[in-house]
Amino acid sequence: MTWMQLYRERLCTAAEAVQRVESGFKIYLGSGCAAPHGLIRALVDRGEELFDVEIIHHLTMGDAPYISSEMKGHFRCNDCFVGANTRDAVNRGDADYIPVHLHEMPRLFRRGVIPLDCAMVIVSPPDEHGFCSFGIEVGVTKPAAQSARIIIAEVNRRMPRTLGDSFIHVSKIDCFVEVDRDLDEFRPDPPTDVERRIGRHVAGLIENEACLQLGLGAIPNAVLEYLHDHRDLGVHTEMFTEALPRLLDRGVVTGECKNFHPGKVVAGFIMGTREVYDFAHDNALVEFHPTDYVNHPGNIARNDNMVAVNSAIQVDLTGQVCSDSIGERIYSGFGGQADFIRGAALSKGGMPIIALPSTTDDGRLSRIVPNLDGGAGVVLTRADVHHVVTEYGVAHMLGRNVRQRAEALITIAHPDFREILLDAAHRRGLFGRLFPGGMPRG
Repeated sequence: MTWMQLYRERLCTAAEAVQRVESGFKIYLGSGCAAPHGLIRALVDRGEELFDVEIIHHLTMGDAPYISSEMKGHFRCNDCFVGANTRDAVNRGDADYIPVHLHEMPRLFRRGVIPLDCAMVIVSPPDEHGFCSFGIEVGVTKPAAQSARIIIAEVNRRMPRTLGDSFIHVSKIDCFVEVDRDLDEFRPDPPTDVERRIGRHVAGLIENEACLQLGLGAIPNAVLEYLHDHRDLGVHTEMFTEALPRLLDRGVVTGECKNFHPGKVVAGFIMGTREVYDFAHDNALVEFHPTDYVNHPGNIARNDNMVAVNSAIQVDLTGQVCSDSIGERIYSGFGGQADFIRGAALSKGGMPIIALPSTTDDGRLSRIVPNLDGGAGVVLTRADVHHVVTEYGVAHMLGRNVRQRAEALITIAHPDFREILLDAAHRRGLFGRLFPGGMPRG
């Protein structure tokens, strides 16, 4: 039987496809901007017939109807990175959160730590050889699909055909549901003046020929605004962002000086808009790979001058970083932050950077704090943190003792909170005598 015959034989409606699901199944849903919403709706329509179905994903955009109160007992979400659509459910105990480094997620599926009965994904239409591309979400989705007993795929003609280790053959997929709908999009808010000041400080640390990873949010995009005069930058990143095509088109990013995949942008997934998806379609400059490859610290470190830029919710005076919770309230997840911070630290000439505004958006609270809030999770230990950047400058942490770290962090805190932080550091015994003006004696 040819692949085309197989495809036609396995073609069905979403309602027919989800009949393969049974009570007690563990189902992976395509993540990021590649959630298969048609299959999700069809599955929820069957909800009252099913019990104890576990939904596993890593941050999905759009609605999550399986966490509604009507679906309690029928579905339960187990989230590896919490997004806006599941955050309240996780924090009221109606959904679960798995703390995990992104590079370890494929191993959870492949080794059966999280066994998968079914994967529901989106793929591009098959090419002339019968291969579909996972498109904008390869990183976690391809390993999950390879590990599942049953694969159900929406075949969306608007899914770009991305290149790299991004393909699956028609023969491996059990059900095909053809759809023609817009993919989810993610457009970060424009950077604020504070975020632009942070971006300018970070860009000043980046040298020509460096290799970049930029995490999620406005600050990494603000960094990219200040790199237009750089040359021969490379990119090795979990997330391909909205601003990268402009740097590629202008020749700022060439990848020619990369040690690992020279001349290529390596990524795991795209969080962006239709314009970015179109840029990535059949683009030989960009390769997508699973996250156990992209995010493995050893692979990250193979690039010299690796610069990793990530954000945080709080940093304490000794350098501990919380980036997945606000106190006890889970906000997001580990993602690839520790993967890239540690990979950059291992890189020859590498530079791991944590960048954050000095205060909360309303200016009422400092984000550099004497101690992390009660219940806050430590995503990066003191020893992981080399550089912290706010709009007030750069605190260099590597090789510094806790007294020196506190000094440096107070210097880049918001001026309204420096005396408070200084007093707190003194009470903790981080400082001895004080200068008459209040700053610690070096």
